[in-house]
Amino acid sequence: MVESNIGFIETYRDPSGERGEWEGFASMINKERTKAFGKLVESAPKHIPKLPWPKDFEKDKFLAPDFTSLEVLTFAGSGIPAGINIPNYDDVRQNEGFKNVSLGNVLSAKSPNEPTPFIRSEDQEVFDKYKDEAFEVQVGLHELLGHGCGKLLQETEPGKYNFDINNPPVSPVSGKKISTYYKPGETWGSVFGGMGPSYEECRAECVAMSLCPDYDILQIFGIGNGSEDINGEAGDVLFVCYLQMARAGIAALQFWDPNSSKWGQPHMQARFAILQSFLSAGPEFCKLQHSKDDLSDLTIHLDRTKIQSHGRPAVNDFLQRIHIFKSTADKEAATELYNRMTNVDDWYMNKVRPEVIRQAKPRKVFVQANTMLEGGTVTLKEYEATPEGLVQSFVDRDYI
Repeated sequence: MVESNIGFIETYRDPSGERGEWEGFASMINKERTKAFGKLVESAPKHIPKLPWPKDFEKDKFLAPDFTSLEVLTFAGSGIPAGINIPNYDDVRQNEGFKNVSLGNVLSAKSPNEPTPFIRSEDQEVFDKYKDEAFEVQVGLHELLGHGCGKLLQETEPGKYNFDINNPPVSPVSGKKISTYYKPGETWGSVFGGMGPSYEECRAECVAMSLCPDYDILQIFGIGNGSEDINGEAGDVLFVCYLQMARAGIAALQFWDPNSSKWGQPHMQARFAILQSFLSAGPEFCKLQHSKDDLSDLTIHLDRTKIQSHGRPAVNDFLQRIHIFKSTADKEAATELYNRMTNVDDWYMNKVRPEVIRQAKPRKVFVQANTMLEGGTVTLKEYEATPEGLVQSFVDRDYI
């Protein structure tokens, strides 16, 4: 079964967050993995109420999306994501429904025996063993429940509201009745502008971090038996979920531009913010440790036994704020919070960032296959994972 997605879709590269960039892919459905994701979709109404906000800030009815695991044949665009949630219009997602895809062979693509910076030597083995499983859990929760949950409180047309305007819901952040909402003609994109894409990615990532400590959810992905087991396979995957996010927060500094004091990649800015929420839980849970002045031995120390007691509550506190500010169109509060959480101070800029750049691996280049018509039969031609293989794939593609 073939699936494709072609059009001007993601707005990440537009400073105003409005104009879509052209991309497209052709892929085949992985039926076994899709079946597992289907179970996650079915269980979504049970798990969404576990998120840290009252039902007034959640959709009246969860619109179960199609969730498909795909194996990509060819993806054309400036970057290949690991998962996709479409469409990008919140009003459509809220009222009509949405679709998620997980790109399975993108998730598993990696260079062999590649060391991972900022991971302690004692954590490297479990990190290498479970990073693919952990990333799949993260992507699944991010795309399905992250982008798929939440309600925008709106005046849908003059005098009509999708909430009780005479008795507005109480914000769990302020403890007061809400006073801001989307006016007629306003959308999530028009109100939040250029900050919107990164802010929404951060919200979706936080949803994944909030729910992955649920062992019932890990069981849906074929990990563990649903009961808490900190030192078993499910505990290992959970630990790597958090460790992987913390490491991504450090590596994100490569995408911070000290000259303009701006972030150059929405997902990276989001992951740096989540690292700050981990650190806010206290050094007994998460800390960055080093013994050398140049930070060449900088590593993440994360206590797996405190994910439930420290890490998850810290994420939930941050998630609640960014979600409520989005739901109520409170751009002022959202901007203050997000700028504070993604602020790069002198230590991160002058100490950590140079080490991140020194240890940075080149951006991955994906070698993609071609299909060819030979005597009425379609054949698949694959290439070596080398510069020569990459060039030959483009030569053949152009020739075809």
